Amino acid sequence: MTADHRSAALMDRIYRRQRHVYDVTRKYFLLGRDRLIEQLKPSSGDSVLEIGCGTGRNLILAARRYPDARLFGIDISWEMLATAGNAIARAGLSSRVRLARADATAFDPADLFGEARFARVFMSYSLSMIPAWGRALEQAIALLVADGEIHVVDFGGQEQLPAWFRAGLRLWLARFHVTPRDDLERVLTTLADSAGAALVLERPYGGYAQYAIVRRLSGATTTWTPAGGASACPGEVGPVRRSRTSGAR
Repeated sequence: MTADHRSAALMDRIYRRQRHVYDVTRKYFLLGRDRLIEQLKPSSGDSVLEIGCGTGRNLILAARRYPDARLFGIDISWEMLATAGNAIARAGLSSRVRLARADATAFDPADLFGEARFARVFMSYSLSMIPAWGRALEQAIALLVADGEIHVVDFGGQEQLPAWFRAGLRLWLARFHVTPRDDLERVLTTLADSAGAALVLERPYGGYAQYAIVRRLSGATTTWTPAGGASACPGEVGPVRRSRTSGAR
């Protein structure tokens, strides 16, 4: 069995039953998802891809918020895709949101959707469930058009929260094969520098979460301020800002 098939089988096993109550239960601890959607701000006609789309909850909200954008989603779990497809159909959005089964670390969106590049790519609490998460980020950045952005929200290091809370949270997450990516800043810094991209990273809610935006700068872009400003969350640590254009940081 290949690594791809092992990952798919694991995700299907985890979510075969959980998918039915996922959105009801996760809203209490997957913090920052709605803010990510608010910050996407694609232009009319832009293509937007979610990597690890799960139940389709984020795609539905994004499609409603940005009626002129074209939405796409991939997930490795057939179980989750079935739930997402049904939810999108019930929302009356099947003509605007397209789904495909794919491995986040190795897929060709041109084959899946006839779409080679995207103005926005986002990952909402999916990195912490992708074993080769660095490769997934590298792939996502490579899919951006000039001045395109990748938005990532996931579990952080809980730096400002009590030690008992951090330890308990991580033990609980491990039961579901979820691993917070404590090296996210370092990995994104390396990838952004290699791509000539700008990076903004924040640690809101006392470090409970981490939220990053990477913008792939065009040659004409010399400055960049994320839409809505750099920070809007309570208990923030940061933001960390790194910007690179034409070889200069």
